[in-house]
Amino acid sequence: MTKPFAGLFIAGTDTDVGKTVVTAGIAAALREQGCDLGVWKPVQSGALAHEQKSDAFRLRVWSGVEDLCEEIAPLAFSAPLTPWLAAQAEGRTLTLDNVIAGGRSLMAKHDWLLVEGAGGLAVPLTQTELMVDLAVRLQLPLLLVARAGLGTINHTLLSLWYARSRGLEVAGVILNEAAPATATDESVATNAAMIERYGNASVWGVLPYMGGAFTRQQLVESMRAHVDVSPVESVLKKQSIKGEIQK
Repeated sequence: MTKPFAGLFIAGTDTDVGKTVVTAGIAAALREQGCDLGVWKPVQSGALAHEQKSDAFRLRVWSGVEDLCEEIAPLAFSAPLTPWLAAQAEGRTLTLDNVIAGGRSLMAKHDWLLVEGAGGLAVPLTQTELMVDLAVRLQLPLLLVARAGLGTINHTLLSLWYARSRGLEVAGVILNEAAPATATDESVATNAAMIERYGNASVWGVLPYMGGAFTRQQLVESMRAHVDVSPVESVLKKQSIKGEIQK
């Protein structure tokens, strides 16, 4: 029987909110603690897997996994478009089944996977399905990555509402400073508390801006200093191996 998926699905409130940095940072921190954790980018657009600007390349370098970039992102397309359109531009067709099939080899090699989606939950993935449909099929708890600054409350609350309306279990939220913070943005100090209050979700921390270049160890140190990774480990270890992916 095929080993079912176990791990965490990581989605953003938008594109470029720092999902890759957060995903790799969690993976690196927990791998140092002995967790057999892999990283999977089911569909990547805007770069091929082996290219240094690609999410797969950065996930591999920053997380410390030994899996090949082509294993981490088995479906990678050059066009910087939503996955469905990027695949179409190369004459290829995406289905949920072939997207899920791309992660089975990684799941067979690891106890858990951090699955990084593309953009937000409502990003078109196939001709008829959105990124949220992949999360639903995988039956994984959701970690939402959101911007730390002004405007994030609205985006985060809408994403939380949508995720729950589709039956997803929301494990937590991490706020990420994807760009240098400005001294005039007073919302950063209160956004986490507002999201917890109105979104009924735990905010595990606020990851500060990491700059243009950093090492895996610097990322791990920043993650441990500013984000509580212990709930991630708890979420992973609670998952029991049961059944096949929902058909």
